[in-house]
Amino acid sequence: MKNKLTVAGRKFARQQILFIAFIVMLTTVIIFYMLDMLHAKSILIGGLVALIPQIVFAIKAFQYAGANSSKLVVEAFFSGVKLKMILTALLFALSFKLLVLLPIPFFSMFCIVMVMPLLTPLFFKQ
Repeated sequence: MKNKLTVAGRKFARQQILFIAFIVMLTTVIIFYMLDMLHAKSILIGGLVALIPQIVFAIKAFQYAGANSSKLVVEAFFSGVKLKMILTALLFALSFKLLVLLPIPFFSMFCIVMVMPLLTPLFFKQ
C-alpha cells in the first residue's frame, strides 16, 4: 500500500539517484576515453559502492509517513542508516578484495557521490 505522504519524498529520492547514476556513468565513459579501462573501472566501482547503499536507504527511509506512524518513520530511518553503513563497508571490502582498483579514482568518485545529495536540490525543484 502506497502512502500519499511519501510520494514527494520518493520522487525526489528517485530524481537524485538517477542524476547521480547519470553522473557516474558519464564520468566513467569520459575517463575511459581519456585514460584507460582501469581508471574507468575504478571510477565506476567507486560510484556504485556509494550509490547502492543510498538506494537501499531511500527505499527504507520512505516506507512510512504521517503522525500516526511517527515511531515507524524514526525506526525505518535509523534502520536504513544502519543498513547503509553495513552495506557500504561490505561493498568496500568486496571491491578491494575481489577487484584490482586504483585507489585515487575510486575514492574520488566515492566522495563525489557522497556529496551529490547535497547539491542535487540546486538542480531539482521539490
